[in-house]
Amino acid sequence: MRPLYSLGLAALVTLGASGAFAQTLTIGVRAGPESIDPHYTSTGTHAETLKHVFDTLVWAGDNLELQPRLAESWRLVDDTTWEFKLRPGVKFHDGSDLTADDVKFSIERSRKISGPNPTSVYVRRVKEVTIVDPLTVRITTNGPAPTLPNDFVRVFVVSEKAAKDYSTQETANPGFNSGKAAIGTGPYRFVSWVPKDQLVLERFDGFWGGREPWQRVVRKELSNDAARVAQLKAGQVDVIARTPSSDVATLARDPKLAVVSTGTIYVFNLEFDFREKPPQVTAKDGSPLARNPFLDPRVREAFDLAIDREALAEFATEGQAKPASQLVTPNIFGYNPGLAATKPDVKRAKQLLAEAGYPDGFKVTLSFTSDRLPGDREVGTTLAQMLAQIGIAVAANAQPTALFFPARQRGEYSLAMWGWATSTGEAHYTLSSLTHTFDAAKGAGNYNVVGYSNPALDGLIDGAAVALDEGKRRGLLQEALALTARDRPRLPLVVIGTAWAAQKAKVTVTPRVDEDTLAMNIKPVGGR
Repeated sequence: MRPLYSLGLAALVTLGASGAFAQTLTIGVRAGPESIDPHYTSTGTHAETLKHVFDTLVWAGDNLELQPRLAESWRLVDDTTWEFKLRPGVKFHDGSDLTADDVKFSIERSRKISGPNPTSVYVRRVKEVTIVDPLTVRITTNGPAPTLPNDFVRVFVVSEKAAKDYSTQETANPGFNSGKAAIGTGPYRFVSWVPKDQLVLERFDGFWGGREPWQRVVRKELSNDAARVAQLKAGQVDVIARTPSSDVATLARDPKLAVVSTGTIYVFNLEFDFREKPPQVTAKDGSPLARNPFLDPRVREAFDLAIDREALAEFATEGQAKPASQLVTPNIFGYNPGLAATKPDVKRAKQLLAEAGYPDGFKVTLSFTSDRLPGDREVGTTLAQMLAQIGIAVAANAQPTALFFPARQRGEYSLAMWGWATSTGEAHYTLSSLTHTFDAAKGAGNYNVVGYSNPALDGLIDGAAVALDEGKRRGLLQEALALTARDRPRLPLVVIGTAWAAQKAKVTVTPRVDEDTLAMNIKPVGGR
């Protein structure tokens, strides 16, 4: 089973004499990688970038369907053992062969390298990796793990030979960023990277899936939306990702440009601080409060009722989003169709605050990303205005992604808004990462830095983690999402839409629901 992006490649090969394999593709992206080490962080834009250089055992297709990648097949040997058969003949960029040793090394390495959002979450079910033969690995799990192949869509395989000396917190980033360890099996090889500027890639002609049409790919990091649009109009880039909502209609009318839009799996959500002494919550005069107000479910419900999700979707994102009813989208396994998006009720919200002992509200800092996903700054700013209607004095704190996530991981925020995508295609990933009590031994609650804990919810999530029966697992996940909606540890806001704009005469773009902008999904028009 070949990847979707390799379809039609033979037709392009026949055009080689006319330059089909001699083009540079220049992409304008809103955010780039935080390192060239694929195990450094699980942030979406980081993973998106490094999919060009490094492969995974399992691939998530354009609609998150699981596809063979470096693993040709996989099977459940018994309740706690998965076997993966590797694709023969796969070469690393240095010409060496991919073997089971590289897979074992990569899985074990991803546990040791920890950035702002650790990738260890994807191997939390792995107990042991056993090499059966050079092209076969067996994974022993810490209990039944029905979703292990889903998790493996984000486990990048690196070369053991190239990376073995660059696998500590101190050596990892220098080794990969210099290119010494950046040896993958992906369709493009690493050339150079200037952080916050551009990444240059070169086609790998020995790629197992066939040669890509682009000889060179340049990913220019243009966090300023206006600058990204201006460079597209001026012909300085061929494609831009995360087209600003306010520019979609205008660009679509430009005869030289084409716009492709899609719904995504990203959900903006608002998370509360459940610690006893939140650092950014005070009375309106700045004096400390006797107790964290977010520990009172009435306060969380008041915030929920203060938010007009239709307005966020229509105005803050200019129609490029939809109200969210839960933390996952309808195309994710475990989605609960019985949940509806909360309707605003400002009067009731004020009553709840008064009942909780805050008739005049309180003061809080709302932190949110400003350069990661379409509309994040606008949604965050609008949220602050909506909360002001119920008496909450909100200090809006828009932060670039590079600052937001490390600060969040350090526990500096008491109210935060950011986007989350269920990249594995299964709701368990989201629930176990965000809402499960933090448990290092279980590998649960990896992104729960706010101290939320609900034993009943943990039980549902843990039950879904080991349920091999698909119907039972779906039921447990739906129940867990319903309980999350009632308890409100975090509030789903809107499901984000996204758009790509491109030079109509040069390229065509196939969209992905995870918003990934991959050179493999961008093709030359007419084989140019």
